Amino acid sequence: MWHPNVTVAAVIEHNDKFIMVHDKTKHGIKINQPAGHLDPNENLVEAVIREVKEETGLDFIPEKLVGIYTMPANKNITYIRFCFKGILKDYNQEPKPSDNDLDVVEARWYTYEEIMQAKNHHRSQVVEQCLIDYLNGHEHSLDIIRLF
Repeated sequence: MWHPNVTVAAVIEHNDKFIMVHDKTKHGIKINQPAGHLDPNENLVEAVIREVKEETGLDFIPEKLVGIYTMPANKNITYIRFCFKGILKDYNQEPKPSDNDLDVVEARWYTYEEIMQAKNHHRSQVVEQCLIDYLNGHEHSLDIIRLF
């Protein structure tokens, strides 16, 4: 039976800058929001908190769901991304990937202009769309996510 790949991502803004990470991929280093796969026995909110911590070393507090994005990668793989926005517990802490996260080589703050200038190096087209939706005020209460 076919199963989609469920992922989470975080848009984190402070002082007109956004935290982005540099991922190692089979196509080289790519820019992405802090993001990753939902783990077994984990809910979406737990997943995005964990992924931000692993990829940036920062403590993320999700506040809203920006959107849900379906993206076929090929005929056998489809990604469903749940993109969140939120705040950090401490904005004075510098982003730094965990030593355990071997796929992220850097995490740092970017302006919107810098992110768009690097458009050809985005991990996927959904990176830009999440940011655009965030900037356009797309947001949904976390109550839309039901936990059982």
